[in-house]
Amino acid sequence: MDLIVLSIPIFFLLIGIELLYQVIKKKKIYRLNDMISNINCGIAQQITNIFSKSLLLVTYYWVYENLRVFTIKDTWVSLVILLLAIDFLYYFFHRYAHEIALFWGSHAVHHQSEDYNFSVALRQSSLQTFVSAWFYLPLAFLGFSFKSFLTVATIQTLYQFWIHTEMIHKLPKFIEFIFNTPSHHRVHHSSNPKYIDKNHGGTFIIWDRIFGTFKEEEDAIDYGVTKPVNSWNILWVNFEYYKWLGALFFQAKGWDKLRVLYKKTGWRPEYLGGPLLPENRQIGYQKYDIQVDGKMKIYSTILFVLTLLSVGGFLFISPQLKIFHNLIYVILILWTILNIGAIIESKTWSGWSELIRVSISCIILIYLFFDYELWIKILISILSFANFMIYLTFYYANQRSKSSILAKINSGN
Repeated sequence: MDLIVLSIPIFFLLIGIELLYQVIKKKKIYRLNDMISNINCGIAQQITNIFSKSLLLVTYYWVYENLRVFTIKDTWVSLVILLLAIDFLYYFFHRYAHEIALFWGSHAVHHQSEDYNFSVALRQSSLQTFVSAWFYLPLAFLGFSFKSFLTVATIQTLYQFWIHTEMIHKLPKFIEFIFNTPSHHRVHHSSNPKYIDKNHGGTFIIWDRIFGTFKEEEDAIDYGVTKPVNSWNILWVNFEYYKWLGALFFQAKGWDKLRVLYKKTGWRPEYLGGPLLPENRQIGYQKYDIQVDGKMKIYSTILFVLTLLSVGGFLFISPQLKIFHNLIYVILILWTILNIGAIIESKTWSGWSELIRVSISCIILIYLFFDYELWIKILISILSFANFMIYLTFYYANQRSKSSILAKINSGN
């Protein structure tokens, strides 16, 4: 079982603690719409990883079995070396994901939130694995076993969850010197020009100190990317940058077409306006924060919670399911979180998209899981029926409310 999946309850426990801290300190750390968007991105990444992560695992396993130079036995010394090696390679993946335009699109999603809290740690791109996977293959060549790599790489990833918080200011100096900490990582998530492309380490900050990318936290930090994405739509946040880069690619001439892909993020030839340079945010800048009708906020929140429960169960049972059934379930979940984003953005198409999704989901899920164990069929049926009834209740109430308002307007009241 994936350690990250097993850690999900701990993630949400820590988010709950941070929400309590927000109440006690009366400090605005979370916004509901932003938190939902962050976690929806994490949901999309986890369920698509069922397929994309296989690319890394199968490739690593094949290289280890067929091309390894040594066979490194598992000892505490070799595992410590492996952790250092994974973090070292992660540093270069992470750094190049910021410094090479084509790679940035696979990582930008993680930086789009304009808040900084534990939910941001879950905000991950569904495309990142396609870039990061290749950086770790030298470990397979050297002879670190597949099982050891998978376990230690997961631990290295899990470490990075707790550093996404403003609750912790500074830790003792020797910890701050060696390890990545909340203070160091806040710098990394900053859009302030002085902080951009700094502190790329995962578990350790020593790589940044060695290679000249370290920056101490000093001034107040503005979080997010320099060009705000301004959307809760999971498709848009994952592909918006590539849409921009693709347009730039076709506008560029000759060898500049390649340069816009491999040069630093934001590079443009002079005839297209020159490089885009980051600027400090203007005074009075407002975060993207669309507010929706109260009933729709309740509906989207309930749907979000149901989706979380459904995805949690799915990630546990997905290894037992047929590939086609996994694929169908992933598509339905992606459709659900796409609709949630549309609802909290007040998109006009969200109502009919949600009606079609709910209707199709009830039929497809019950049919797909007909041959599985009774408890799985009962769980799927209850979730489907609950989703459908919640949809009818809230959307019907919302439409009646709108009709009442229109009637009053037409009558002159």
